[in-house]
Amino acid sequence: MVTFFLQLRDSIEHGRVYLFTFFMLMTWTVWLWKLFLSRRYRPFTAAHEATTSVVIPVVDEPEDLFRDVLERIVGQHPTEIHVIINGPRNPTLERVCAEFDTVEWTWTAEAGKRNAVRIGVERSRSDIVVLVDSDTVWMPGCLDELVKPFADPAIGGVTTRQRILDPTRHVLTRWADWMESVRNEYSMPAMSVLGTVGCLPGRTIAFRRSILDEAMDNFMNARFLGVFLEVSDDRTLTNETLKQGYRTVYQSTSQVYTDAPTSWRKMARQQFRWSRGSQYNTLRMFPWMVRNTRPLAFFYLSDILLPFLLFGAVLGWISRSARGTQVDLYEGVVASHGPFKASLLIACITVTMTLLSSALRQSRHLRQNPGDLFRIPTFLVINTLMLMPIRLLGFVRMAHNAGWGTRAGGFSGEQEQARNWRSSVPPLVAASLVVVALLVQR
Repeated sequence: MVTFFLQLRDSIEHGRVYLFTFFMLMTWTVWLWKLFLSRRYRPFTAAHEATTSVVIPVVDEPEDLFRDVLERIVGQHPTEIHVIINGPRNPTLERVCAEFDTVEWTWTAEAGKRNAVRIGVERSRSDIVVLVDSDTVWMPGCLDELVKPFADPAIGGVTTRQRILDPTRHVLTRWADWMESVRNEYSMPAMSVLGTVGCLPGRTIAFRRSILDEAMDNFMNARFLGVFLEVSDDRTLTNETLKQGYRTVYQSTSQVYTDAPTSWRKMARQQFRWSRGSQYNTLRMFPWMVRNTRPLAFFYLSDILLPFLLFGAVLGWISRSARGTQVDLYEGVVASHGPFKASLLIACITVTMTLLSSALRQSRHLRQNPGDLFRIPTFLVINTLMLMPIRLLGFVRMAHNAGWGTRAGGFSGEQEQARNWRSSVPPLVAASLVVVALLVQR
């Protein structure tokens, strides 16, 4: 924040342009807009009766976890439950399914979540289809709360409040839970107020059956830059729901828990998969968003641009330092206090302002988890050094249909297309042009 204010003053006085200034302005604009919208959010409260089909695609899960997942779902009495085991045969999961009289299961040799979803939807006979990840744990009342918004016929898709199981066991689970909490408190409520939650997260989503029937052909066959992409199935179905003219909303009173990786490599691969899926769907959906919901277009466009702005700011600082043209924004402090005292003062003010600004933007989360105030520096380092570079790489590789990334046997990809380098050229060219444009404007 200190650097931002000093750069802003220098820009006003001397007309210099700093990419970091634009990065901070966009960051705060997005947050303030979401804060304003989210204050208007209220969950749906009126009870609603509807038949429900739960569809659970699964490749492999620990036996005890999967049994717990099914027990909790069965205990909430949906009309029917379909488990679609895809990929290699899994006798353990088959045996767990057979323990429950109300669970119907089938196996398909074709690995892939989208195909499993298709099979589950075809077998479903209810008005509402609930898609559930196989490691997602429902809290009591989850299903009853989830169907309440469907009392409004204009609503086509609903998602839940989502948190991480046992978040205190590892720094990555704390970070993942922090990220989910921030989405729950700002992004989801804000977009829900507009009726345009841009991505209904796939851990548990409910759709009207008619929407899925109409969307299934595009869901199974639509291509991006000539490539069929398995990733981001939840965002794809959300897009199809919005394009059919329905609203998509968040129901905060319906809560689920899920696991998060404790391996840095696995977490990076998960975030890379999400990054690819999010960004290719943003570009595919962007013309529709500009025509129909400009706030959503702005939120998702900023999600793509922010890593580029930060990357350009770092490149600009390195370039100016190497050429000796870096403007010394702190020369007045150094002249007044001397190099040593000035360095200490600048460091203290920078750390304090960074903590205060971050704490303000995470204030709702910190009210529930006050201990995370002291973990903000760690979270900021993870965001900056892991998440931002992954998002840049995800943009360049968003048309590359590699494997699922975090689950062995989950999806092998269309290997011929995965090796087709031509599909990676347009994103790479676009990324290069953005970086060049940012540096030229520096």
